[in-house]
Amino acid sequence: MAIDDLLDEHEQGQRVQDWLRRNGLSIVGGVVLGIAAIWGWNNWQASRLQSSAADNARYQAVVAQLASSDLEEAARQVKALETESSGIYVDLAALALVKAQVEAGKVEEAIAVLRGLKAEGEFQALVNQRIARLQIEAGKPAEALATLGNAQDPTSLEIIADAHVASGDNEKARELYTKALLALKADAPQRGLLEIKLSDVGGEVPATEDATAQ
Repeated sequence: MAIDDLLDEHEQGQRVQDWLRRNGLSIVGGVVLGIAAIWGWNNWQASRLQSSAADNARYQAVVAQLASSDLEEAARQVKALETESSGIYVDLAALALVKAQVEAGKVEEAIAVLRGLKAEGEFQALVNQRIARLQIEAGKPAEALATLGNAQDPTSLEIIADAHVASGDNEKARELYTKALLALKADAPQRGLLEIKLSDVGGEVPATEDATAQ
């Protein structure tokens, strides 16, 4: 059962905020790795397994170092892989490193690795969103705003609003949370948390088309 079904609005806000404070960085790391898995598999299929056995060996070395919590050696392996290859293993290794760095509290290092990814299109947009979230977590909301620039998709608008909240500009945050909600479908899974955020900054959740039709 969804949290919206269990808690009233005030309790949702308090519990979600407390939970995010405890787990925010881990969530970001997990989401990044999830993106890596999805994107990696799609590109794996598209490239028809063109990555070399040597790249696979390098990637496995990174995984092994991460399993032993040797982030410095894992970072060196990622650098070596970036130098010698441009295939899918480079991104998978880098994103696995990012997850481990975030979990270890090495946010600046994680941001640097993400910035080094040779991404484009939709994947670049996802990378920018993760960078911005990490910058907010690191107490650098102005940098997060610069990272996302004029992005207008609902997820980016939410993150930009988060940055304004971190900067103390709740009025701008209300405007952007509302804009993000209006761009989402009524059954979008991210609506629940977004509505909580809007309410927390004194905003009024806009009616959906489904609600106004009744």
